[in-house]
Amino acid sequence: MISGNIAFILICSSLVFLMTPALAFFYGGLERRKNILNTMMMVICTMGLATVLWIILGYSLSFDGDGHFIGGLDHLFLQRVSETGNMIHHLKIPDSLFSVFQMMFALITTAILTGSVVGRMKFSAIFIFIAIWSILVYYPLAHMVWGGGFLAQIGSIDFAGGNVVHISSGVSGLVLAYVVGRRREYEQLEYRPHNIPFVVLGAGLLWFGWTGFNAGSALAADGLAIHAFFTTNAAAAAAMLSWMLIEKVLLGKPSVIGACTGGVVGLVAITPGAGFVSLGSSLLIGALVSPFCYYFISVLKGKFGLDDALDAFGCHGVGGIFGGIMTGIFTTPALALDSGAGLFYGETKLFIAQLLAILFTLVYTSVISFIIIKVISIFMPIRVSEREEAIGMDDTEHDETAYPTFMGLDS
Repeated sequence: MISGNIAFILICSSLVFLMTPALAFFYGGLERRKNILNTMMMVICTMGLATVLWIILGYSLSFDGDGHFIGGLDHLFLQRVSETGNMIHHLKIPDSLFSVFQMMFALITTAILTGSVVGRMKFSAIFIFIAIWSILVYYPLAHMVWGGGFLAQIGSIDFAGGNVVHISSGVSGLVLAYVVGRRREYEQLEYRPHNIPFVVLGAGLLWFGWTGFNAGSALAADGLAIHAFFTTNAAAAAAMLSWMLIEKVLLGKPSVIGACTGGVVGLVAITPGAGFVSLGSSLLIGALVSPFCYYFISVLKGKFGLDDALDAFGCHGVGGIFGGIMTGIFTTPALALDSGAGLFYGETKLFIAQLLAILFTLVYTSVISFIIIKVISIFMPIRVSEREEAIGMDDTEHDETAYPTFMGLDS
């Protein structure tokens, strides 16, 4: 084991951990003031829940064994996971450190999907959903992509979580929004972010943590990590500028919320290909993802009539799908794995594999998520009452308020 690699991945793990409270600020600032604590609680609860589940069975189900769809049970409670050597993955870091790094991905993934149902879903229901969803959706997908399972076997690649993290959480959030239903004032009231500085803080910390998210996925302090760091920052920067340009052309003025959203969708889009595409391609991916996400959020979402409150699918689902396709197009021969280079370089195998993997993720995630939430709804209410929603989730779900008085706001 090389101490430099160990130190690097420890730092990257900490950076990815930071992304979860960062998302709490990002989501909290976007939501109405009477719901900020509930919105943040939905996010930060994963720091406890996803950690405990990962230790008990998540790592084992994700990375033990050679099954096609799910791992084994030999490493329950992280038994026989070495803290000094690598026995399973032939990496340059200990197995236990690999488990720590991957655990942080489980935290942020489950947190992302909560953004679709803020303002009306019972906290107890979303908590139970996250627990079951982790076992039935996240761990199998992690195994299928990174644990040598089905999606890896068909030749698809996912450097840091396009399928596993972003498409899965975005699609699941959309399913939740559909089953739980719209907010009571949907299409009657314009929902405005109550604390834009919180959004900026959250976006900035997400961007900061994302460098560990993607660069750390090289799993060593080497040239690939440097490349992934560069492509990550480049795509985010290009997407931010692209979103600002769209707003300037269409609305006459760029907005702070738009700039932050653009940066985030750029980070999402580059995630599956950060270690596979060239720096020039990363700029192109970032510049192009913003128009797709902007169009979905501003036009298509309204036509579908789905109340994806904080655009978990519009940003993470659409951005993840776009990024996965772009990986199949722009993966360079120099960075390609066994599945080969991208369509841009004259090869088709990887591109087809990426399309199949995305389609599988969409179907599998949506079906299982729908079943989970419908079963939960049989045993308990999944939505607060109309009165509770009107009062605010902070007061009714947690008996707390973030601010001394509402002063007549958010009534």
